[in-house]
Amino acid sequence: MKVVTVQDVAVVADVSTATVSRALSKPEKVSNATREKVMEAVRITGYRINQTARNLRRQQAGAVVALVPNLGNPFFSSILSGIESVLSEAGLRLLVVDSAQAGFQRDRAFDFLFMNQADGLLVLDGSLDLRPLTDAVQTLDVPPVVYCCEWGADGRYASVRIDNQQGAKLAVEHLFGLGHRQIGMVCGPADNPLTAAREEGFLSALTDIGLGVPDSWLFEGDFSIEAGAQAARHWQVLEERPTGIFCMSDEIAFGFMSELDRMGLSVPDDVSLVGFDDIEIASRFIPPLTTVRQPRFEIGQEAAGKLLRRINGTVEDCASGNNQARQTVLPVNLMVRRSTAALSEP
Repeated sequence: MKVVTVQDVAVVADVSTATVSRALSKPEKVSNATREKVMEAVRITGYRINQTARNLRRQQAGAVVALVPNLGNPFFSSILSGIESVLSEAGLRLLVVDSAQAGFQRDRAFDFLFMNQADGLLVLDGSLDLRPLTDAVQTLDVPPVVYCCEWGADGRYASVRIDNQQGAKLAVEHLFGLGHRQIGMVCGPADNPLTAAREEGFLSALTDIGLGVPDSWLFEGDFSIEAGAQAARHWQVLEERPTGIFCMSDEIAFGFMSELDRMGLSVPDDVSLVGFDDIEIASRFIPPLTTVRQPRFEIGQEAAGKLLRRINGTVEDCASGNNQARQTVLPVNLMVRRSTAALSEP
């Protein structure tokens, strides 16, 4: 097999070898257009950066990139703190990129890895398409990638997450234990693996206790406060309303509660709500929110540690094909507060 050289990349990109070298080692020294031409040529040719030089550059990079879908969402704060606590001890910086911001370019974010500007990538965005990166891994010596909270459809990358199905089951069982027999759900984004996992747990729990759920009690959402407010408006006009609602995120629950208050209704008098995440404000909201707690700081620590082991070459689970070792699933627990109450007699 022919070894691809810098000269091959230069021919495909139609630039000099010196320009290729600058684009790979000092991208700030070339224009964006030239840089993109060179990176496309690297992908086309399958150029493999010299391993010794790559190691030197990676030692100098001293950084890990985290792709976060919405930095305005308080859910991610503790996770990032957990990541930072591990990386700082290892002498690495954390670079956070908001993958939901206007103008975000996925391939530009991946170039942190292609161009050795980062030692690894933590992905907190389950809707992000990693196929270009996956394709590159086949030919390029790309730094490691670990999912944090989320996971990929093919299971190729390591991940750290919680037991989402079990969390949804805990919510349903709690509402059922309080006497609720009409239980609905406000969902997350349709294309997100978290939504699918939590819906699976929700429906499984209902089946186990012998309850059904009409389609009208399954409200569309996107993990946001506005999604909760919209679901509350839909709930309010139903002829037959669920008396208990499982919200796939705390922010959904907050939106639901605040919209009910605007309409002159209240939680838990008119409906009991269970959230998911246990973000900081959950215990201080009025009323305090019953929610499924994710150990977010620990998730960040576990993900960062898993990535460091790959960066340092001290992990064997990828080579051995041990899927259980690649996928770390942490337990959850239910924090019972005043947003849920026993169903009152009609």
